[in-house]
Amino acid sequence: MKILKFGGSSVANQENIKKVFEIIKEAKSQGEIAIVFSAFGGVTEVLLNSASNAKHGDKSFVEAIKKLEDRHIEIVRQLIPISLQSPVLTFVKVRFNELEDLFHGIYLIKECSPRTLDYVASFGERLSAFILAEALKASGFDAKYLDAREVIRTNDRFGNAKVDFSITNDLIQDYFHQHQGMQVITGFVSSTAKGETTTLGRSGSDYTAAIFASALNADSLEIWTDVSGVLTSDPRLVYSAFTIPQLSYYEAMELSHFGAKVIFPSTMQPAMKKGIPIFIKNTFEPSNAGTLINGDAPSGKLIKGISSMSDISLLNIQGAGILDVIDVNRRIFGALSSANVNVILISQASSEQITCLAIKSADVSAAKESVEREFFHEIRNGEIDVVHVISNLAVVAVVGENMKQNPGASGRMFQALGQNNVNVYAIAQGSSELNISAVVSRADLQKALNALHEAFFLSDNKVLHIFLVGVGLIGQALIKMIANQQIKLQKENLLDIQIHGIANSRYMAFHEDGFDLKNCPLPEDAPSASQMDLDKFIAQMESMNFSNSVFVDCTASQDVADFYERILEAKVGIVTPNKKANSGSLEKYKNLKKLAGKRGVKFLYETNVAAGLPVINTLQDLMLSGDKVLKIEAVLSGSMNYIFSELENGAPFSEVVKKAKELGYTEPDPRDDLSGMDVARKILILGREAEQDLHFEDISIQSMVPEDCEMTKDVAAFFEKLKGHDAAFSKLLNEAADKGEKLRFMATLENGKAKVGLQSLAQSHPFSTLRGSDNMILFTTERYHDFPMIIRGPGAGADVTAAGVFADVIRIGNYSRS
Repeated sequence: MKILKFGGSSVANQENIKKVFEIIKEAKSQGEIAIVFSAFGGVTEVLLNSASNAKHGDKSFVEAIKKLEDRHIEIVRQLIPISLQSPVLTFVKVRFNELEDLFHGIYLIKECSPRTLDYVASFGERLSAFILAEALKASGFDAKYLDAREVIRTNDRFGNAKVDFSITNDLIQDYFHQHQGMQVITGFVSSTAKGETTTLGRSGSDYTAAIFASALNADSLEIWTDVSGVLTSDPRLVYSAFTIPQLSYYEAMELSHFGAKVIFPSTMQPAMKKGIPIFIKNTFEPSNAGTLINGDAPSGKLIKGISSMSDISLLNIQGAGILDVIDVNRRIFGALSSANVNVILISQASSEQITCLAIKSADVSAAKESVEREFFHEIRNGEIDVVHVISNLAVVAVVGENMKQNPGASGRMFQALGQNNVNVYAIAQGSSELNISAVVSRADLQKALNALHEAFFLSDNKVLHIFLVGVGLIGQALIKMIANQQIKLQKENLLDIQIHGIANSRYMAFHEDGFDLKNCPLPEDAPSASQMDLDKFIAQMESMNFSNSVFVDCTASQDVADFYERILEAKVGIVTPNKKANSGSLEKYKNLKKLAGKRGVKFLYETNVAAGLPVINTLQDLMLSGDKVLKIEAVLSGSMNYIFSELENGAPFSEVVKKAKELGYTEPDPRDDLSGMDVARKILILGREAEQDLHFEDISIQSMVPEDCEMTKDVAAFFEKLKGHDAAFSKLLNEAADKGEKLRFMATLENGKAKVGLQSLAQSHPFSTLRGSDNMILFTTERYHDFPMIIRGPGAGADVTAAGVFADVIRIGNYSRS
């Protein structure tokens, strides 16, 4: 014998019911079965809401019940041939006549007791099971309708009745002995010895199935629902959650206690006592194996699942004199019991000076009031502090019997939370080592679940979740690099980089599972494309709330940089070549660095100064090691170095600038480069990294844009006007050559002052050897005094800049790995 139970979503409409009948047909071909049905999807909710409306004098229940009746009649007409419909329609009509009278009575007396409410709720299962039994019979099955009230006996605790198993088991066994055929059973409902209708509480239809399975010593119990078994975590919060193939009874009960809603402890208890295996399967994917719950020893991964509960508050009872108070814990739990408050989690310090209780937020006021009333005298005398409440919290729990035999589960759990800046308010672990629970901020719940899921289930790889703004030359080069290196990073660096958000100035798009990097679309071409709104982009990134999230800004936009503080506050790391934030006000520069440290996230901007050259990191290492920067000399513009080194080959200045633009070395408007402002921002950043309080006003800037070229209407007009200055630049070049020197556009920082401009340098100067778009930086420090430290390499171009950004992303991925 096998018991099959189908939930409300499985029988919500004709299409679903046909799938159910196919499953029943397959199961019946393998042996004897009995079937338990829930009410049609949503029916019980309508019944209970209608009862509440009637009680409060709201006559909307009349229309609601009429719609329910029409729905049931339509299902009968869809499933049963016309010649066989009459007795079924009569049954339906009689039941709804009863309901109309019942609701009218509730409406008149404005009262609806728990006894009445149970009777109201019973109509859903009674109707669905009868209709489906008749439909199965019409389809050729030897189906018989069984109202479970005939055989399941309970006490009179209406709403959540307790089963008398000694009587119930005998009644079920006798009934099945006397009645042949495939029994189609009402879920959820039961009755007292007086014949009063009761219900079995939350997940009552599952419980009904387990009761029958236990009484009949069934070979197995199958719970058919709309998900493929028990998942490793809540799929609404953890996109990478997957089905757990097998759970022990104890693991399943622990997961269900902390929020896994596929199965409830009450369902498992009757089956568990008899060692009956429970299968959780998907009506809409019947070939999926689902989850098996049985008594077998655990195998496989360290933990089986991660569950959670939100809307939790902490109640802290503490005080310096609490040790002198007799029988504190008994009094605490007595007070909570008298207030009908259930405790979810308990944590107590070894000093016994504080007891921390996690309870549902809805109960916190009653709990606080009851405890303070119990300890009124101790609080008044100062032995115990006023009870403190912390709200807006959640509980996360990792569950698995394998934790007993394998050390390190707690370490891995709290390392994952710590590395993702999830603060833990309280911890609890039972002596069975089956469950480790932690209380965290509700705002951090999704991040905590994803961090734990990655730590325990996604092998040893760390996953970085990227949100990329700016998919121009640099952004596209970055995506290509990540795609090309993805397999190597996964294998050798144990790092998996996924891009979940992309945006340009016009469009943005998101992908929960990460875009296919080999064929990553432009934002406007993605299926999820929408108009770009930076505030909404960041809000979506925050709502996805991935662990190890990184915001990559490949723009030169001040508007994007203005959002950096909000991004860091959200505990999201930033990688950017955009120098606007760090070259703004000194106050903002310092605040961003301070905020990143406070939030425990990385703010990396190596490419702010010299594309992919290791300038910022080198300078930071010098400062951390106690060195002091005396002087910085630097050629920091690949475009400007290209222009003045190419000028030596004899081409006119205007032609060289035009060629630099065509090669992509300059900004779209070359005046942005020739003005010296870009170099000024870079030397400003280097000065600040050298721990000097440098302001933009402290920099002397020599612009290479002739005065009459500054206000030309467009770039074409600028180039035309620039031709008139070719002779002047040739003269500068010749004057330098006559002295045996070379022209270089450079920046110098010394004694807290910086200057940017064109200088004529001796052939012996290191900068004289520069060619093309190379950059060079000379650090003269206390340690590198006689011979400055030199960093040289390409300083312009999308590829080298993207490579620098990529290196910063990988650096975040390797941060604190252990």
